[in-house]
Amino acid sequence: MVCDRNCGLITGAVIGAVLAVLGGILIPVGDMLIEKKVKKEVVLEEGTIAFKNWVETGTEVYRQFWIFDVQNPEEVAVNSSKIKVKQRGPYTYRVRYLAKKNIVQDPKTHTVSFLQPKGAIFEPSLSVGTENDTFTVLNLAVAAAPHLYPSAFIQLILNVFIKRSKSSMFQKRTLKELLWGYTDPFLNLIPYSTPTTVGMFYPHHNTSDGVYKVFSGKNDASKVAIIDSYKGKKNLPYWPSYCGMINGTDGASFPPFIEKTRVLRFFASEICRSFYAVFGAEVNLKGIPVYRFILPSMTFASPLQNPENRCFCTEKIISKNCTLYGVLDISKCKEGKPVYISLPHFLHASPEIAKTIEGLNPNQEEHSTYLDVEPITGFTLRFAQRLQINLLVKPARIIEALKNLKQNYIVPVLWLNETGTISDEKAEMFRKQVTEKINLLGLVEMILLSVGVVMFIAFMISYCTCRSKKVN
Repeated sequence: MVCDRNCGLITGAVIGAVLAVLGGILIPVGDMLIEKKVKKEVVLEEGTIAFKNWVETGTEVYRQFWIFDVQNPEEVAVNSSKIKVKQRGPYTYRVRYLAKKNIVQDPKTHTVSFLQPKGAIFEPSLSVGTENDTFTVLNLAVAAAPHLYPSAFIQLILNVFIKRSKSSMFQKRTLKELLWGYTDPFLNLIPYSTPTTVGMFYPHHNTSDGVYKVFSGKNDASKVAIIDSYKGKKNLPYWPSYCGMINGTDGASFPPFIEKTRVLRFFASEICRSFYAVFGAEVNLKGIPVYRFILPSMTFASPLQNPENRCFCTEKIISKNCTLYGVLDISKCKEGKPVYISLPHFLHASPEIAKTIEGLNPNQEEHSTYLDVEPITGFTLRFAQRLQINLLVKPARIIEALKNLKQNYIVPVLWLNETGTISDEKAEMFRKQVTEKINLLGLVEMILLSVGVVMFIAFMISYCTCRSKKVN
């Protein structure tokens, strides 16, 4: 009888030990199985989950625009006053809805090349007005003229056409014209061959971005979706040294198994440079745990604050020998047009940058950029990329429309928020295929380990107690 009881206790302890060992073994084995499955499905080749969503995104992506409507154009042009602006928006377009084209796999280099068609569909229900809403904005052609043609003789000729077309420093344009292009009356009068269509994003429709060549991840999942070259180049010609490097992915996804310490790098072709994001917080997105990575305030910092930005400093007049911060001169990649980018409302910029503008209200929550990335797969499930486009306007003594200016202006024209969130349907699918399976495996591991340990300890204590009583 005593033997049966002792044998039962020992058997229970052995079973508990076995369960604990199984639970312990299942942890690395389970992780290995998950890793193997993820590495297979994130590869950019026909038949994988990643490839299907990569060719044509299942997430609806929107680009919201806020236009800075100038309230005192005459005061500025005549008296060189501060520019008073009023933000109007959002005006929303659906973008990134066109599938990638000209997709070519290269098995030798494990890369895939493609073109990304551009398009924009206006969404009235998500906008405060129509595409025909009118704004008083900077005259893009007049503002750019002295930058593109610094010769006094050429400016003298251009001034004739500017006056004849009755163009001034500011103009009234509809949303559609400002964004996608219009025939400029001043440029239209110039007799020799020159582009006459002007717009903040012209040309856009019926064009493509690329060619991109990215790594498929077939032989190395840690490189999946990372850009190998853009338009046949591995470096941009606009920036010296490492600033010209094309780093990371396009931001839609990253290599899997992301840790909080990782710096996520992504390339933005429209603004001709690479960016990086750092971990900010853990977030629950529709039942899916994600890591929020944010664009740090040091992105547009001066070289005094961030020495890595020295090779981005190109303009001595505005930057004051690279001591000002918060804006980036991208004129070299915009055919010499004086385009400067910043965060919306000059967030994290030198106070001096915005001293000529009234009506700005920078806000960290509304104007910062972030990406919510699922850490196991590396998929970006939600993002908000926010950016402001400004033009530099300088006094030009020969051009009558600009001759009364007594100071430089960095004039904000608009800011945009490109955002996308995984749909409820896709989120449910992701939870079933990824999150719930990983959680279930983790739960089984913990149950086996916990029950096994408890059983082993309980039965061993009981056995030892019985042995102790027998001895006594």
